[in-house]
Amino acid sequence: MNFDRKELSNLQLLDLYKRLLKPRLIEEKMLILLRQGKVSKWFSGIGQEAISVGITAALDQDEYILPMHRNLGVFTGRDIPLHRLFSQWQGKKSGFTKGRDRSFHFGTQEFKIIGMISHLGPQMGVADGIALANKLKQNGKVTAVFTGEGATSEGDFHEALNIAAVWELPVLFVIENNGYGLSTPTNEQYRCENLADKGIGYGMESHIIDGNNILEVYTKIAELKASMVANPRPVLLEFKTFRMRGHEEASGTKYVPQELMDMWAIKDPIANYRDYLMTVGVLSEEMDAEFKANIKTEIDEHWAITVAEPECEANLEEELNDVYEPYDFEAFEPGAEKENIRVIDAISSALRQSMERHENLVIMGQDIAEYGGAFKITDGFVAQFGKDRVRNTPICESAVVSAANGLSINGHKAVVEMQFADFVSTGFNPIVNLLAKQHYRWGEKSDVVVRMPCGGGTQAGPFHSQTNEAWFTKTPGLKVVYPAFPYDAKGLLNTAINDPNPVMYFEHKQLYRSVYQDVPANYYTIPFGKAALLKEGTQVTVISFGAGVHWALETLSKHQDISADLLDLRTLQPLDTEAIFSSVKKTGKVIILQEDTLFGGLASDLSAMITETCFEYLDAPVRRVGSLETAIPFVKALEDQYLPKVRFESVLQELLAY
Repeated sequence: MNFDRKELSNLQLLDLYKRLLKPRLIEEKMLILLRQGKVSKWFSGIGQEAISVGITAALDQDEYILPMHRNLGVFTGRDIPLHRLFSQWQGKKSGFTKGRDRSFHFGTQEFKIIGMISHLGPQMGVADGIALANKLKQNGKVTAVFTGEGATSEGDFHEALNIAAVWELPVLFVIENNGYGLSTPTNEQYRCENLADKGIGYGMESHIIDGNNILEVYTKIAELKASMVANPRPVLLEFKTFRMRGHEEASGTKYVPQELMDMWAIKDPIANYRDYLMTVGVLSEEMDAEFKANIKTEIDEHWAITVAEPECEANLEEELNDVYEPYDFEAFEPGAEKENIRVIDAISSALRQSMERHENLVIMGQDIAEYGGAFKITDGFVAQFGKDRVRNTPICESAVVSAANGLSINGHKAVVEMQFADFVSTGFNPIVNLLAKQHYRWGEKSDVVVRMPCGGGTQAGPFHSQTNEAWFTKTPGLKVVYPAFPYDAKGLLNTAINDPNPVMYFEHKQLYRSVYQDVPANYYTIPFGKAALLKEGTQVTVISFGAGVHWALETLSKHQDISADLLDLRTLQPLDTEAIFSSVKKTGKVIILQEDTLFGGLASDLSAMITETCFEYLDAPVRRVGSLETAIPFVKALEDQYLPKVRFESVLQELLAY
């Protein structure tokens, strides 16, 4: 192995050696503890330390790094107290996730490290968002994100590279090509000779680096960092290395040919660098022994701290309270000046006034810039706010949602427009596994609003007409908003943007231009979790949201003899259970109307909650009305049959006659 020290001093050379030693010695300790049954699981990075150590050493302490579960050198390189790492692995409270996640599945703003989720790919999009925030701040900072060769097959990898290239984001995409994705060799994963070649397709600079040569890693990253500060751009780096142990210890390495193990053992990054330092007279046996002794003492002392720490005990209140970032609703009262506008105008007004109020707010989506979006909601925004803050995106929902999360991590707010709510399925993973769980896992907010144009009635067929709120009301950590009127649409969207938690904001397309209302012209907010009582009566409680509210109003206007409470939920998570139960206890009969198909929808949970809580007040079974158990069809006659509007009227009359 050829080492080139370039202009590095002896102290720098020794510092890199000590940085290499630390994760290796920690691993050796962990492997012993694993065999003793004192550690439950371990993902080894032995043989790959030079990559983590070299990159971390080359970057500034305040530059974000997004590592994987084999990058212990990133965490030790940022000087995280070892007892905190040990407590994290052991599920103790002084770790980073309060026992809620293990290994390196966490982040820490203190040390500017953002850990992975098991789905691997989304963190590359997160790196895009962090880098975008740096670019908007013009702070000259670089972001590094790690992935293995296996995850380069994921769509998130390609989406993230494409976004970074198009937006010229200062991201180092680090591929640790260690030969195997768990047990699958590289010749069964891709056909190109080198993964670095993939950068060519994205117009991206790329390099192949010896991942076992600490000096090559460190000097190349230092050189690239300086260049990227002057000329912000993404760079794809393929580090050739090898995983000397199993995917995790239980997997073993029997699937690896012995000659391959022998070949890479000779290339051990620490042994070879140690020999080099000895040869050039920078390191002595005495110094080496002292370094190792000091590190081992530190490891033992910190392990003792973790062992002495009590086991994690369940605290129900803490668990429930940590699902969301705390948010104290800030009330902005509506003014006297009003304008008669549509739902679509109210949403546009809220976005515009929120952009004026929050200078760190970025809106992203397909065709939202000069074109103004598929529904023209952001028409004129580029002229007022510029393309830095009103950003057209490629067609890659997953990476865009992940990038929004990265913006949030790095001090921005983000609104993502799904062109249609149906298309959110291609961004589903980061919403339900990254945004929703982030605060619960490691206490970091996800200040993202995802706008969801949804709903039927416009003969748009199966892929442009779904109302899929139930996909998200099931997921703890998300807030779900679904207004039916212009007044609510504006006030609730303002609140959604203020709220530091992820919000799925549903906008019914059929209501966009058909419903008018006098709406305050000024900026105002409406609290979440407060249903609107639109009509008051004594015979029956009607509960709905979105277009269903208007269907209910139309039906009740035809039957003036029906005395009904009509509740417009407005927000589905949080839910106004107090208003629901209060009305049910008054009327004794309940009908729930939703546009979504019936099975597994919100109405099912509402029915169960009402039955469990208000059973003794009910004079009839709770009735639910929803769309047919099919995909939503295109032709009007079929769509009319599919939607529950007509069925609602007959079921309501049946309920009243019970």
